[in-house]
Amino acid sequence: MAAPGIAAISVSLEDYSGSGKVATPALLGAMLRAADRISDLIFSPGRPPQVQVYGQLIPVQVPGLTALTPDDTRHIAADLIGDNKQAVATLREHGSCDISYSLAGIARFRVNIFIQRGSCAVVMRVIPTVIPDFASLRLPTHLADVAKLRDGIVLVTGPAGSGKSSTLAVLLDCINREKNYHIITIEDPIEFLHNHKSSTVHQRELHSDTVSLAHALRSALRQAPKVILIGEMRDRETIEVVLEAAETGHLVLSSLNTMDASKTVDRIVNASAAEEQQNLRQRFAKSFRYIICQRLLPKCDRSGRVPVAEILKANARTRECIEKGDRDGKTLLDAMKAGSSEGMQHFDGEIAQLVRDRIVDLETGLSYASNPTVLGQELAR
Repeated sequence: MAAPGIAAISVSLEDYSGSGKVATPALLGAMLRAADRISDLIFSPGRPPQVQVYGQLIPVQVPGLTALTPDDTRHIAADLIGDNKQAVATLREHGSCDISYSLAGIARFRVNIFIQRGSCAVVMRVIPTVIPDFASLRLPTHLADVAKLRDGIVLVTGPAGSGKSSTLAVLLDCINREKNYHIITIEDPIEFLHNHKSSTVHQRELHSDTVSLAHALRSALRQAPKVILIGEMRDRETIEVVLEAAETGHLVLSSLNTMDASKTVDRIVNASAAEEQQNLRQRFAKSFRYIICQRLLPKCDRSGRVPVAEILKANARTRECIEKGDRDGKTLLDAMKAGSSEGMQHFDGEIAQLVRDRIVDLETGLSYASNPTVLGQELAR
């Protein structure tokens, strides 16, 4: 049954598997044709297949699949995993696994399969086949300066589904086009496919190509890369190796699920024991080059979502704020406001402009603001 105000989409299927089950590739293809701008496909027992468009779930009515059964979702999960024994082992041991999946000539997906209430559920993120550009993501073109960096850490952060992978792909593609470098990526799973351009790119997938992220990172330091991309920094060990790589002359790109620049620094520092945190602050202050934070806001005309970015760039003031922590009058937010001439920007300043331009309504802008009270006062003036 469709959610209130959201109409279900009906699709037809052309082929079935010999067992009488709907063939998974046919089902995926039909769902992708159901609507434009689909970001995710979701399969959950007790619900029909669903697609997510601009953050809203829409039921897809498929012949023979009014509501998915646990057997249906298990069948879909098995088809997606195929003969990936490592994924099966991970699913059994940890209750979830990440894999990539390709629908030949149509689409690629980042897939998470997980156990809930004793049955399988599947979420498939649709990966664009074409790497986007700065304009399509509303990113400032001066971020192309990342390609000029010789070393250091560039982080892209934001909540799940905010477009971090797309931004990392744009930055890496810029380096790939402009520099003659050796680039290694370590991803879980591989998302955007990067062909060799001016640079040589090797992409490694966790579990398929390497046993662990830490092992792949340690190995990468012996594989003569100039640039290393890590899909996500998840733990203290990964943060340590990333810092080590940056300190030994590598440029490292990665992501974190944090809401803004200040919380990104806190997340990194708090990953270590209390007695080690000041040393970690000093190391990160010297190594970071950019922190790019992202959010996606619904447009007021409901035609989609618009990305908003907060950009923190390394300079003497921002390094001091990270090394010594935020103090009265010396915070990362103050530094970003003062650094606008260097390309820095903060969330609430960008949201205010979207409200003034009537791209985002006031209520939405305030709900996504870092400081709704201050933003409301500014817009009232």
